[in-house]
Amino acid sequence: MPLSLHAAYVPSALQMLGATRHIVDKAEEWCTESGTAPADLVGACLHEDMLPFAYQVKSVTVHTAMALEGVRAGQFSPDMSAPPTEFDAMRARIHAAIETLKAASEEEFESFIGKPMVFTIKDKFRLDFTADNFLLSFSQPNFYFHASTAYGILRMKGAQIGKQDYLGRMRLAG
Repeated sequence: MPLSLHAAYVPSALQMLGATRHIVDKAEEWCTESGTAPADLVGACLHEDMLPFAYQVKSVTVHTAMALEGVRAGQFSPDMSAPPTEFDAMRARIHAAIETLKAASEEEFESFIGKPMVFTIKDKFRLDFTADNFLLSFSQPNFYFHASTAYGILRMKGAQIGKQDYLGRMRLAG
């Protein structure tokens, strides 16, 4: 049986959104337990030329639910708004992304295959995709990258988290 676009994208996106929500919960717990000011974690970066924890969390939602909205419109531009800096606002954004993806049907996803899709950054940069290639070769690697980076920042700061926290709820047999 061939794998549908929906099956190739949505379950993994939902898994990473759930894992990122868990990472946000762990981040808040760690701040409370360690006495770390939330702003110190929310603004923390792995490296000086990388964006902070809050941006990484936001970007998981950008490259899941907002990517889906972009595919529906035939065009995607990065969300340049400031990321949420409160844990509750991060969770609310993740929750909205989860609900958006859960509401997307397999039939809708299959209708995207082969449709033109444009990625732009203002009027300066443009990449032409098919919608399916955009989701699988641009959006999907990006949501994994940002989820991994959020995990890495929290781990670097000293929170006691491990690989299972990053993996989230896996789709096990049975």
